[in-house]
This record gives sequence, structure tokens and C-alpha cells, in this order.
Amino acid sequence: MILFPNAKINIGLNITERRPDGYHNLETIFYPLDIKDALEVVASDKLSFTSSGLEIPGRMEDNLCIKGYHMLKQDHDLPPVNIHLHKQIPIGAGLGGGSSDAAYFIRLMNEEFKLDLSVEEMTDYARRLGADCAFFIENKPVFAFERGDEFETIKLDLSAYKIVLVMPPVHISTSEAFRGVVPAQPKESLFDLIQLPIADWKKYIKNDFETSIFKNHAEIRGVKAALYEAGAIYSSMSGSGASVFGIFEGTPDVKFLEGENEVFYC
Repeated sequence: MILFPNAKINIGLNITERRPDGYHNLETIFYPLDIKDALEVVASDKLSFTSSGLEIPGRMEDNLCIKGYHMLKQDHDLPPVNIHLHKQIPIGAGLGGGSSDAAYFIRLMNEEFKLDLSVEEMTDYARRLGADCAFFIENKPVFAFERGDEFETIKLDLSAYKIVLVMPPVHISTSEAFRGVVPAQPKESLFDLIQLPIADWKKYIKNDFETSIFKNHAEIRGVKAALYEAGAIYSSMSGSGASVFGIFEGTPDVKFLEGENEVFYC
């Protein structure tokens, strides 16, 4: 059985406070994006993981799909499986690709092996694997808060617009991203600001990671400027980077950004 895990973008991201457990509370808007991996699971003689497409760093044991299998197996009678992941969502891009793969793995296992898990149960499992994994269970626009794993549904439909996502040849680690952020409560919540006309987002909706990352990575700052020059009505780095997206009213001419960068049209 095959499913196609998709990416997400963050529209705005405020780091609001540091938690006693060492993590951070935040608020952001998660919006699903039509860039996809392919995930296949079949029963096998032993548990295994293979991949194609983009190279996935790290050990097999550390992959979130493998961790998800062991987590589910604690509560359910599961056979060994072979997991194959064809990776197309850029890694280290702030697009939640690994989290999406993990959430879709839970969904796939639930369907393939008839675990009869509710949406709430799948969400709880996904939350244990990572803060934004839970978003991909229902996979619809949400206002996310606390660690990014508590959600409130919002009405947001960008289907009438063109979204261009640019991934420069840069990797931003989570530790680097958080190192340059000073947590602070925003004057206005993103829950309210996202209701503004998109043309006003540029004035009011920001990503707290941009300030320090743009200082250290001029190429990412340059991509955002180029998207605005090409006519974007809103542009932002997604999550902790390094990808940058632009929202356009029509199909833009951004071929000049292709070459060194990966460019996706959604």
C-alpha cells in the first residue's frame, strides 16, 4: 500500500517562551503544501527500511517511520514490514517532511492492518514522535500553539493563488535556528492576524527565525527579496528554514531562481 506524504509551510512563526522542559512554546499557522514523498509498506519476514530519491541522513533506527513502527507494536499485534520511502520533500527546509512521513506511516499502518484507530488516537501517537507530526494526521490548515502540537482549525484557502517555494543549497539545523531567537509574547496573535487580507500579511505577519538566519545566510535573505521583486504579495521563510515561499496572484516568472536553487510550483 502506498500513500503520499505532503509538505507544509509555516505562515508566521512566533517563539513565545522557553518551557521548563527545554523546548519552546510557539504559535504558527500550518498550511499543507503539494510537494510529496511516496511511502510504501508491505508485510515482510523482517523489519526493514529502504529509501530512494533524496539521501536521508542518519541511521535506520533513528528514522521516524521505524520509531513509529516500534511505538505501534507496543500496543498492537503487527507483522514485520518493509518500509520504502521515496524522498522528494527537501530535508532541513522547514517543510516538515520527516514529520509528514511519520504521520502518514501511522495512517497507513492503521488502514493496512485494520488497527481501528480514531483520528484522536492517531494524533496522540503522532504527537509522541515529534511536535509537528500530529498536524499531518488531519492535514488541514490550523493555528498551532504550545510546542506546535496543539491545534485550532482556521478557515484559510489559498487555492486561488500560486505558491512558489524555493530551497537554496543551505541547511539550517534546529539548534542554529533557536540559538538566534529571543522568545517574546507577540502584541497580536497569529490567530487574529491570519484573518487579514493577504496583502496586509507583509506588514504584520513575521517569522521570528528570519532575523538571525538572514544575518548569517545572505542567500536565503536574497531569495525572499527576489520573490517580492517577482510580484509576491507575501513571502516568508518556512519554519526554521532554509526554504522560502512566495504567494502570487498569478503564475510568476521566477526562472531566474532556478539553477542553484530547487524551485517548486504549487
